[in-house]
Amino acid sequence: MRKFGLIISVLTVAGIALVSCRNNGSKKELKNENQKNKSMEVTKKLFGTTDDGKKVYAFVLKNAKGMQVEIIEYGAIVQSVKVPDKNGKTADVVLGYDDLKGYENDPYYFGSTIGRVANRTSGAKFTLDGVTYQLAPNTLPDFGYNSLHGGAKGFNKRIWKGEPFKKENEAGVTLTYLSPDGEEGYPGDLNVKVTYTLNNKDELGIVMEATTDKPTLVNMTHHSYFNLKGAGNGNVLDTKILINADKYTPADDDLIPTGEIASVKGLPVDFTKEHTIGSRLDEMQMAKFKGYDLNYVLNHTGKGTLDFAARATEPESGRMLEVFTTEPCMHFYTANFLEGKSGKGGKKYQQYGAFCFEPQGYPDAPNKPQFESVELKPGETYKQTIIYKFSVAK
Repeated sequence: MRKFGLIISVLTVAGIALVSCRNNGSKKELKNENQKNKSMEVTKKLFGTTDDGKKVYAFVLKNAKGMQVEIIEYGAIVQSVKVPDKNGKTADVVLGYDDLKGYENDPYYFGSTIGRVANRTSGAKFTLDGVTYQLAPNTLPDFGYNSLHGGAKGFNKRIWKGEPFKKENEAGVTLTYLSPDGEEGYPGDLNVKVTYTLNNKDELGIVMEATTDKPTLVNMTHHSYFNLKGAGNGNVLDTKILINADKYTPADDDLIPTGEIASVKGLPVDFTKEHTIGSRLDEMQMAKFKGYDLNYVLNHTGKGTLDFAARATEPESGRMLEVFTTEPCMHFYTANFLEGKSGKGGKKYQQYGAFCFEPQGYPDAPNKPQFESVELKPGETYKQTIIYKFSVAK
């Protein structure tokens, strides 16, 4: 059974500034804080129209510090994240496309909300309450008869309904989608909600929630490809990575977990001490992987707690990304299969041109009874929180 617990709020309360106004004569500070709050923005615009005439809208979130995030209804996708570097120069640090057609044809899951079930499900099937459910085997031909990231048409290829909101110190959008009973082989009507929030701490918060009318599986994640030098600006092999995980789940040649939970100590998959992506790439003894494509078991302090998961630091730009999650695992991927296709601004996205931090539950959990379950039952609520925090390394 999936563990459900209290989700720690990822949002900052702005009222603190009111307390210090009289004591320290800080009317100027209060004025500045109010100006910051007023500069939070959220705007809605048409992003594109599908071939069958459905309009897809984008929501642009801006904070007082110059960070900007664009979310589109197609796939509940993060289309861009623009953050400043150590010199104050802003760049878009996530891979993607300039138009809707790019995302409709995208095979890489750029910026997507992944579901119902992230990662790989072995044999493209699972058994629940004595019933076996067949899924789409969308990893053929290179990686066996398995299902990946929700199937042939997962949440990343669906149109969500977005509703923007703006509060005192945050801007955001809530996207909803009803996944009907039987979609991609999964049982139950699943009501899904994803809320993106940007605040003045340069934190992009993501809260994913779901309820069902039948027992089903839910294991969602977010799949942005990050290049902290800027999307399309070369590879990320010099980016320094730290992952708060002493263990990982080894996988076979088809990237299916073996069921073992093993120590990372002494292996090239060990990121408990910071080192660059490229420094041990040649040591990876997994030819089909071409790089890092593994699930880490995080050093989690307890159910529902928001814990530090990973950090990436790019030395040239000085940009730093930290990840916090309520999930027990995180998949780390180094864009091993990018092939030089064009993305935003016509830039070519090359192999190792980005990395992904994908917080989630245990992969292939329904077929690995030793792993924590990702089953969701009627009356329960699936809920997870992710924070991607951007800053400049000191």
